[in-house]
Amino acid sequence: MKAALVTGAARGIGAATAKKLAAQGWAVLAVDLADDDPALPYPLGTAKQLSTVVAEIREAGGTAAEFRADVRDRGRLAEAVAEAEQRWGGLDAAIAAAGVIGGGAPLWEMPPEQEDAVLDVNLRGVLNLARVAIPALLNRPKPRSGRFLAVASAAATRGLPMLAAYCAAKSGVAGLIRALGTELGDSGVTANAVSPGSTDTPILAESARLYDLPEARAFAAQQPMHRLLDPAEVAAVLAFLASPESSAMTGAVVPVDGGLAL
Repeated sequence: MKAALVTGAARGIGAATAKKLAAQGWAVLAVDLADDDPALPYPLGTAKQLSTVVAEIREAGGTAAEFRADVRDRGRLAEAVAEAEQRWGGLDAAIAAAGVIGGGAPLWEMPPEQEDAVLDVNLRGVLNLARVAIPALLNRPKPRSGRFLAVASAAATRGLPMLAAYCAAKSGVAGLIRALGTELGDSGVTANAVSPGSTDTPILAESARLYDLPEARAFAAQQPMHRLLDPAEVAAVLAFLASPESSAMTGAVVPVDGGLAL
């Protein structure tokens, strides 16, 4: 049985990815802070939500365990990797799906603590996971088929007003993935990312609040498909990238955006 570690697994794209991988036979360590951040003005995923994700996977016959960790804490992420290795004998995929949003004002007016949270979770958190998970992926015997995956955003290539720090962080994730693809070379481990458009998640709901929109569905109009994406649709592409069928892909940032980038 292959083992995967998924951050941001309490809700949204992370939760959907954990469930999708488990349904395909992966053992999944569902990782989340499972607590609020005092720097951010909206609720984050909860311990109950994280436990519910794991319970639903098990009820469906899958294999999963939960682990609480802040992706900004590299040491705690290393413990999560060690937990997966101890439980299932190794690690085959690491998916960085944890993310937060902040802004609603020009960058120079954004509270510094919010800027730090956005940059540290969305970019530093991915770097931290790469540092501790890639050695575990490389520890598998040859021929390897390890996967390091991340969730970028359409914000990596679009200049979104009042979300400058978020755009910067997601651009950094895209650049990181391209560099990792080069560094991993012919190791058998690949690095890829998805770049979602407006997806029906709590982050999008908070984005609507920041833009003084009545609801998140208002964002659907900017996508050629004229609808919000479901987190499961993004998770399906991540599951493909985690599979052997993606063996020819590395350093790719795949748009899953309803045509938003067109």
